[in-house]
Amino acid sequence: MSPALEWHDVRDVERAHGLPHARRQAKPVSIFTVDNFYEEYGVISWTPRPTATQGEGRTRATSWAYAGGMKLDLGSLRLGVATAATQIEGGNADTNWHRWASTGGVKDGSSPARAADHWNRVDEDIELLKQLGVRYYRMGLEWARIEPEEGVFSQESIDHYKDELTKLRDAGIAPLVTLHHFNNPGWLEERGAWTRPEAIGVFLRYTAKMVHEFKDLVSEWITINEPNVYATKGYVFGEWPPGEKSILDAMRVMSHLAQAHIRAYELIHAIQPSSKVGAANHVRVFDPANPYSVADLAGAKILEHLFQGAIMQAMAYGRFRPPLKGSATVRPGRYYDFTGVNYYTRSWVTGFSEGTRPHSPVNDLGWEIYPQGLTRTLRMVAKKFPGPIYITENGTPDVADSFRPRFIADHLAAAVRSGTQVERYYHWCFTDNWEWVEGETPRFGLVKLDYETQGREIRESGRMYTDMIEHKGLTEEAFERWVVPSAAGSSLR
Repeated sequence: MSPALEWHDVRDVERAHGLPHARRQAKPVSIFTVDNFYEEYGVISWTPRPTATQGEGRTRATSWAYAGGMKLDLGSLRLGVATAATQIEGGNADTNWHRWASTGGVKDGSSPARAADHWNRVDEDIELLKQLGVRYYRMGLEWARIEPEEGVFSQESIDHYKDELTKLRDAGIAPLVTLHHFNNPGWLEERGAWTRPEAIGVFLRYTAKMVHEFKDLVSEWITINEPNVYATKGYVFGEWPPGEKSILDAMRVMSHLAQAHIRAYELIHAIQPSSKVGAANHVRVFDPANPYSVADLAGAKILEHLFQGAIMQAMAYGRFRPPLKGSATVRPGRYYDFTGVNYYTRSWVTGFSEGTRPHSPVNDLGWEIYPQGLTRTLRMVAKKFPGPIYITENGTPDVADSFRPRFIADHLAAAVRSGTQVERYYHWCFTDNWEWVEGETPRFGLVKLDYETQGREIRESGRMYTDMIEHKGLTEEAFERWVVPSAAGSSLR
């Protein structure tokens, strides 16, 4: 049991770990480049192009198309899979999401209490990871399990995660651990959660405990996952807990999460200097529906800034631009060792409204399938935030597994063709998962899950992924076997 700290006592947490209030200088950055394959962003219609060549400061990464097949060399890009604690563990932890589900806030009436029952099936799931050939695994921690009461840490839960992390390491699988993935303990939610600046100190206490406990098993950390999605879904549209509709509160939440990331970045490095720390940013393309419309152009630019531009700058560099607000204790610097990119789709902007581009291919949730956007997103990120990039999430709901192979191939080709320093690609998701307000209906997994029996089965897209890991790319045979049959699997909107 650890003594509780007052909510406002942020500096005490930092002082306890020897952190000065003067911020460290930014680290020198080595910018990595490769030749661009395409001047345009086209991915779906592959055509022959010259390949990149090995040279000083460059890496070989080739892809080409020709009659009868396609081949993709991933170069130094390594493949992994991603999960989140609330979405796969199951059990009755007292989280904001368990409470939300109990009020009927989930579309299919399900709850994270079932999910994939991963908490009780760690050994089985690690065996599946081994069968997939995965060597990089992004996982989350359930804060409410670890700290079920404010200031009281459960050693039983900590030991469970230690056991899981040890088994992953023994299997040759490197964990990338997320500290906050939309999941608050119930006691934190009751006190206003991230609308309150005191939440920063609570998060730092939890962070310090986790790093001390797991530093021998974990060397890479994600502080916070998609703070912009958490804030907009929960505080602008009221679709997620706590179900509020207040733009002012949403901006407070984003500001506090950005400050928490910065303080946690420094805290983790104070405890574990050799660690790598970043955030998982939800990033998308905002395109004007009419590129000649002043209203659409302005709307796209403003929405991009409000949704992702401002908070990414704040978290990476400590520069808080309106409508976000910083703190006197946070100074400009560099607060990332890698940039995490979660990419799924783009926004089609008309005025100040966003939607889906008409007559575009869409997935089971109606999101546009737009792999070119990943190329554009990665180039933007590389320009604004130089250094290593991890694609920390990319995937698609596809219950029939009919177009997922093509989706994966398209997006990996888009990543390679971006010419950026992309080092990792984590497919979302390892297994079918409980997908927040959508519940159990969307199927994102490379592994098919029967929720009733908890039976697991590797999908054909998962078998393709294993083949890509083995061959460090897509072979002609794999292209013909998996990608060609799935080329027309998605629907048009």
